[in-house]
Amino acid sequence: MEKIAVIAKKVWCLRKSIVVCLAPLVFSPILFTTPPKEGRCLYVILLMAMYWCTEALPIAVTSLLPMSLFPLLGILPSSKVCPQYFLDTNALFLSGLIMALAIEEWNLHRRIALAVLLFVGLSPSMLILGMMITTCFLSMWLSNTATTAMMMPIANAVLQSLFGSMEVTPRSGKIKGGLDTKDNTSKESLPNETSCFISDDSSSHPQKLETDVSFTPVQQRKEKESQKRLWKGFLVCIPYAASIGGTATLTGTAPNLLLLGQLKTYFPGCNMVNFASWFMFCCPVAILFLFAGWLWIAFLYGGLNPRSWSQKKTNNTESQARVRARIRSDYEKLGPLTFAECAVLVFFAFFVVLLLTRDPKFIPGWASIFPKGYVSDAVTGMTFVFALCFFPSQKPSLKWWFDPKASGKMNPPLLNWKKIQKDLPWNVVLLLGGGFAIAKGCETSGLSIWIGNQLQPMVYIKPTIAIILICLLITCFTEFASNTATIVIMLPIVAELALHMRVNPLYLMVPATVAGSYAFMLPISTPPNSIAFATGNLKVIDMVKSGIIMNFLGIFLLLLAINTWGLYVFELSTYPDWARIHTHSTQNVTMISLNGTM
Repeated sequence: MEKIAVIAKKVWCLRKSIVVCLAPLVFSPILFTTPPKEGRCLYVILLMAMYWCTEALPIAVTSLLPMSLFPLLGILPSSKVCPQYFLDTNALFLSGLIMALAIEEWNLHRRIALAVLLFVGLSPSMLILGMMITTCFLSMWLSNTATTAMMMPIANAVLQSLFGSMEVTPRSGKIKGGLDTKDNTSKESLPNETSCFISDDSSSHPQKLETDVSFTPVQQRKEKESQKRLWKGFLVCIPYAASIGGTATLTGTAPNLLLLGQLKTYFPGCNMVNFASWFMFCCPVAILFLFAGWLWIAFLYGGLNPRSWSQKKTNNTESQARVRARIRSDYEKLGPLTFAECAVLVFFAFFVVLLLTRDPKFIPGWASIFPKGYVSDAVTGMTFVFALCFFPSQKPSLKWWFDPKASGKMNPPLLNWKKIQKDLPWNVVLLLGGGFAIAKGCETSGLSIWIGNQLQPMVYIKPTIAIILICLLITCFTEFASNTATIVIMLPIVAELALHMRVNPLYLMVPATVAGSYAFMLPISTPPNSIAFATGNLKVIDMVKSGIIMNFLGIFLLLLAINTWGLYVFELSTYPDWARIHTHSTQNVTMISLNGTM
């Protein structure tokens, strides 16, 4: 038995190597049971899906496999694979990441978070709402993971001010690859952030869950239970809000940009999806979802019932006073707005406004003054990257030129290349490129047509039912796999299904993409969920209980949105010419392939 245990332990240690070696053999029958070129492309996709889900290889390394396997298997020449790794969509994503780095560099995100918490009020339900609003807004522009890592210490400090500290058992959870975020911020950064936030006067109140001595033991036990429930509500609302906020902007999370890139691959004539149109559709969805999610979390964990966290008004007042004092103290520690913060804020405002007004569809945008097709959202983003890397971080002064005692050092820019090189999540940029390469391979090899033919029985399903089934399938799958990998695999299938159903492809593809970010049920679903779970105050059942309703709420709101204002934003009521052209071209390809086999 001991030898068997030793062998099993060694096998477990080598599990990743075993997966890397065995996966090509496991999927090899596909090469002999499907059409030649389509089968080879499907083989590569399934191999990458296996490596992504098991993390047998680093995420970025797996994303580079098309550069090797597509040319070797005769799917796509190298000259067509490599450019997919830096399309203008990747450049837009990169510019959003760099803008986020500038915001983080000058601590502007912390100032925004503390200001919002001071504004919304200090009752438990309003504090939860404040946490969710702040997290949602920041995750529109920053990484979901970085936003959660920044907000979690603030939530812990607020909770300690309300109730004191709780004895917890920190958990070491495995973050699922960081695929659904824009960086690799990990939960290991939480202790440092917490120590930066918590005030020095933290010893001025008891570090135990507060109970009133006038309570009976039964009442004290109920009071502790209600406080623990409210503590869980505070912690679980942050990763949920981060996932919701990431869907509101085109650059908010990687799957959104994967949709844009795959549309350019499959439907080159489609220009309906850009930053402005996505914002007009998804921002109202995010706001409604945030409000509905707040009501559900506050109801589930007692935030809407004042008795659930304290039965005495005096205790409420004392706790709220401590919270306000702590938040105000940390806000004042930031000092007045610096020149650098003001500059980044102005650049950020112009960045958002120019993205929204480039081509808003309902009126001519500023891009109309340039030749058609020359200016995309990536042009706006990279222009601001250039500005951030040369604009001074300290206020320039004419006196410097005439003062012989003035320092001869150069005024540092708002952002330098060393910071970008160190903190930018290059692996996610490669991941996006891998997704675009897969999309190009599916189109060129004819795999998307072959998959569409296999979906022929689903053509007779009503489009509304199809949306519900697709969203349910994707939300279930993304609970266990990366949302980016899920969207890479599912979007080609959804696009072909829409063409066979003769409905606007965006009618199915947009909800499918957004649903890929609705992973609320498990700690491994997203890195933000893992960070919240790692605090030790949440159990898996807590996340499942709250997350399953969040999933259904999200799907319901997506169904409502795509059948109301989505019809006008994306012009979904008609079957577009760009989809009809694609249908004709695929039919021609099919006829040619049939003639070649006869």
